[in-house]
Amino acid sequence: MTAPVPTTVSAVTCLGCGCLCDDIEVRVAGGRIVEAGNACRLGVRWFGDGSTPELALVQGARATLDGALAAVRRLLTDAQGAALVYLAPDATSEAQRRAVAIADRYGAAVDGATSDVALGGILAGQRRGRAASTLGEIRNRADVVLFWACDPAERYPRYRSRYAVDPVGAQVPAGRAGRTLLGVSVGAARAPSDADVPLTLAPEQETAALGALRALVLGTALGELPPALTPLADLAERLKRGRYVALVLDGEPGAQDNPSRVEGLIALTQALNTPTRAALSTLRAGGNRSGAEAVLSWQTGYPAAVDFAAGYPTYGPERRGIVRAARGEIAGALVVGSVAAMPADHLAALRGVRIAAIGPRASASPLGCEVVLDTAIAGIHEAGTAYRLDDVPLPLRPPLRGRRSLADTLAMLLAGAAQ
Repeated sequence: MTAPVPTTVSAVTCLGCGCLCDDIEVRVAGGRIVEAGNACRLGVRWFGDGSTPELALVQGARATLDGALAAVRRLLTDAQGAALVYLAPDATSEAQRRAVAIADRYGAAVDGATSDVALGGILAGQRRGRAASTLGEIRNRADVVLFWACDPAERYPRYRSRYAVDPVGAQVPAGRAGRTLLGVSVGAARAPSDADVPLTLAPEQETAALGALRALVLGTALGELPPALTPLADLAERLKRGRYVALVLDGEPGAQDNPSRVEGLIALTQALNTPTRAALSTLRAGGNRSGAEAVLSWQTGYPAAVDFAAGYPTYGPERRGIVRAARGEIAGALVVGSVAAMPADHLAALRGVRIAAIGPRASASPLGCEVVLDTAIAGIHEAGTAYRLDDVPLPLRPPLRGRRSLADTLAMLLAGAAQ
């Protein structure tokens, strides 16, 4: 018996982190992924071998697709007024849009894998405005890059090689040699160790340092700075001398999370756009989390914490659905996407809630779901769209086919609800 001949699918997009690298070369043999060329260690783990179960279960027993969908509708109907549709990772934007329509149909709240830290950054942007750019613009223009309390090597391994610091850019033809790398470490949140100009702050100094740095950039006289902050004068001058400055922070939970950090960095970036040009690049986790926020924004006007209980979308970041679930205010939830990729605190908040899960490997859920429906995995079996961490939509080119998609499954659920 001859071994299956491998085939290669090019330009595959990886959802292993928010960088959404779209240059992955996936080799497939015998209906399994055998290699993910160009992928980092996170990407290799995310692709795996592409295998996934295909089960439909109701109360732990095998069910037909129609029977499982009917059970999901009953659960949402029973919970109407206290229902939650949760947008888990690894769903296409097309599937997320249908999930929002289901929430609208059943008067449910909509929440998702956006962490409290990331939501804090979104709220800071709503208060302050944004000073962002695409990763392509940073790659091609940024000659000064400041990593603030983050090193992308651990959670975003290809960020530096593809976008910031290392690659050759249209306006930075020398690549790394033509860029200045600045690194500010805050407590245990370390900047890259190879920074040309490193600076270390204690966590309690961070907010004051951001305010002082902004004032120095704007030319405000501050008098004598405390000894720990005196290096900020040199840092400000280096930032002002840059032709294009990229400030980079991690928008996901980290070792030292300061709720004022994002707002301070937005203000600093805006100040830098007076003497030079600058943009803030916020690193985000994978699984199309940014896509969920984009879909909610264009469908409801709000990026997160939406509730349809009033018959129209309302916005309440202080009463987001996952918080209400932790308080015992949610009677039933539909989880759309990969349960395994949900944050641990969100899984804990849903303990004791009646749950239906529809998505990749839903049958392996640790939540004790009443109903589970396994579907294809976005980007591996299912085509569609996902959003990179800079809010740029990218097409998904799945290397494997033949599984029922999450988007199609939700379309069937919604069609039955309208009858």
